[in-house]
Amino acid sequence: MSRLKELYVNEVAPALMQKYSYKSPMQIPKIDKVVINVGTGGDERDNAKAMEAIVNDLTAITGQKAVVTRAKKSVANFKLRAGMAIGAKVTLRGEVMYEFIDRLFNLALPRVRDFKGINPNAFDGRGNYSLGLKEQLIFPEIEYEKIDRVRGMDIAFVTTATNDEEARTLLALMGAPFAK
Repeated sequence: MSRLKELYVNEVAPALMQKYSYKSPMQIPKIDKVVINVGTGGDERDNAKAMEAIVNDLTAITGQKAVVTRAKKSVANFKLRAGMAIGAKVTLRGEVMYEFIDRLFNLALPRVRDFKGINPNAFDGRGNYSLGLKEQLIFPEIEYEKIDRVRGMDIAFVTTATNDEEARTLLALMGAPFAK
C-alpha cells in the first residue's frame, strides 16, 4: 500500500469522520480518480511526432499509457475536422493514482518557480478540483534534453465529496499545498 493510501486510511478518513460527523463510513469523501489532460496547439495538430511526444511524456509522468483524444465535431474557424487528434489524456485510479498524487504534491509542485501554493478556489461546486500546470518539466521523469516543446497540462481531481468545503479539507489533509 502506498504512503498516501495509508495516510488516508489511518489519519484522513478518521479526521473527516470526526469533523463532519458522518453517520456511516461510506459517507467519508475520497478521491475517486485523477484525470491528466494535455491539448495540442493549433500548429501541432497535424504533426504526428508532436502527438507521439505528448503521449510519451504523459506515459512517463503517470506510469500509465495515455489515450489520444479526438475532435467530436468539425469547427471551420479552428481548422478542425471531426476525428482529428487534438490531445491526450490519462485517467488514474487506485494505487497508481495515490502514487501520482504523492509525487505531484511532494516532488513536482515545489519545483515550480516562485511557488506559493495552489489556488484554494479552483473547485467546481460539486467537490472536484482542477489544477493547471504551465510546463511538464516540473516532473522529475521528464528529461530536459529530450523535450521538443514546453507543454502545459490540466489535472482534475474527482472526489466523492458533496461540496467544495469537504473536498478542500480532504485534499488539504492529503497534503495539497494550498496557498494561504
